[in-house]
Amino acid sequence: MTEILVERHWDTALTEADLMTAFGNAAVCLNIHRVDWSGSLLSADGHDLFCHFSAADAESVRIALQQSGSPRGLVWAGTVHDAPDFAPEILAGANTVAFWSFDTPAAPDQVQAIEAAGAPALLAHGVRHVRTYLSADRRRAAGLYRAPDVEAVSRALADAKRQPERVWAFRQFRPSPAENNAAKAIGRAFPRWLPRWVQRLVG
Repeated sequence: MTEILVERHWDTALTEADLMTAFGNAAVCLNIHRVDWSGSLLSADGHDLFCHFSAADAESVRIALQQSGSPRGLVWAGTVHDAPDFAPEILAGANTVAFWSFDTPAAPDQVQAIEAAGAPALLAHGVRHVRTYLSADRRRAAGLYRAPDVEAVSRALADAKRQPERVWAFRQFRPSPAENNAAKAIGRAFPRWLPRWVQRLVG
């Protein structure tokens, strides 16, 4: 399976209820194309959504989301690079994401070296690097941070000479550990909020 990341934007802000409905509507299509959901980040203003899936390829995710009525977005295959002190509880505390595009492909060790070099600037602003997603073509990246607020991340990255193209605060939505264990057993992930009729239909 390949890690697939999806960036989408809504002109009308999504509420948490809207997001739950959208996920419920997408469940059948995701199952048909053998796409597993790993988590989603909804921006504080409700206009942006960053999702992490596992699938055979990016096209499987693209087709599944299109068939479910999801708006077009940027879909890319990538790899996951956790901070050296990573732990699940640290990921749960992440609250800000930043995005970059590179003219020249960046190798994973280069990205890690950049994160290490910028660590003092992050620390000075009370910001902690949690995870980086790097695209397969190494031209795009997204970084997750735990911080007091968005401004702290923006200032820290500017001081570290790593100005992102955009940065926003988010709320996380992820399957619980029990749901992940069940997914491994049956090959599907059913979030606890997914309506039972949808679970029965795709189960």
